Amino acid sequence: MAVTYIDAIRDAQERALAENPKVFLYGQDIGKFGGAFKATKGLQEQWPDRVIDAPISEDAMIGMAVGAAIEGMRPIIEMQFADFSSVAFNQIVNQAATHYYRTGIPVPIVVRLPSGGTPGSGPFHSQSMESIYAHYPGTVVVTPATVADAHSMLLQAVDLDDPVIYCEHKFLYRWLKSDNFEGDNLPIGKARITRSGKHATVVTYSAMVHEAVRAAEILYKEGGWEIEVVDLRSVKPLDIDTVVASVARTGRILALGEAFPWGGVTSEVVSRVCAEGFHLLDAPPMRLNAKDTPVPYHPKLWAMHRPTPESICEALRNLLAY
Repeated sequence: MAVTYIDAIRDAQERALAENPKVFLYGQDIGKFGGAFKATKGLQEQWPDRVIDAPISEDAMIGMAVGAAIEGMRPIIEMQFADFSSVAFNQIVNQAATHYYRTGIPVPIVVRLPSGGTPGSGPFHSQSMESIYAHYPGTVVVTPATVADAHSMLLQAVDLDDPVIYCEHKFLYRWLKSDNFEGDNLPIGKARITRSGKHATVVTYSAMVHEAVRAAEILYKEGGWEIEVVDLRSVKPLDIDTVVASVARTGRILALGEAFPWGGVTSEVVSRVCAEGFHLLDAPPMRLNAKDTPVPYHPKLWAMHRPTPESICEALRNLLAY
């Protein structure tokens, strides 16, 4: 029976609860209701004292988690949507991220952010927040793109002593399926070559990995172009060595992301490649992001707002033609 991306997240939380009595879940409607996306369905029945409904106060949720982590617990916090984590911004970046630096006491919390857009979600339920949290020292930011990574990276995140921002893409929840949760279990901070190629490299993460693969298939059928797709898996730490090694093979790079364009992960990738692999480039590096506007509600406008296989192909054709 196929398992979905959301199944992987639920199973990883169930396993973490079973294996470590210090783990507990905290979030809005995660108990009897099972969470906004059912990522905690049935877990409160097994652990009524460790799967706890939170008030509608993201600031209070993270503040509680920081205190619990300081005292030795390992909380997993569910934000109903990544967008709402901005309410807890101070607690995440000024408290959790700096505490070990200030005191030598770790803050092992995992903050689950249902990220990215889905048709009709609009500007308050579609944002990708990974680059904002990656900006701050002390955080680890992961962006799983596969069922196996959604499972293994959540378990790895629970074991880390650093605060982890776990960006799970809502569009993948029930669309992405696999035969099981098993994978290569790469460590956080190690990228993966999802598709090998020799003519250009696409560096991306999260749901855009799948759009990049679709674009690569279109270009292969169209002209025999072999596009390499690198899945970063985590954006902090960033595996620049794998990225540069790919550019050494292809000579061209397109950095691709669903987040807004200004000051994001794609900007960081391009700047690092220019600094560390400029001599390897046969064409100026390119990047492609969502439009620099709030995310629109209408499904057709949303489809035009984010990168698609068609817009990725257009960018790659320009890159290949240089």
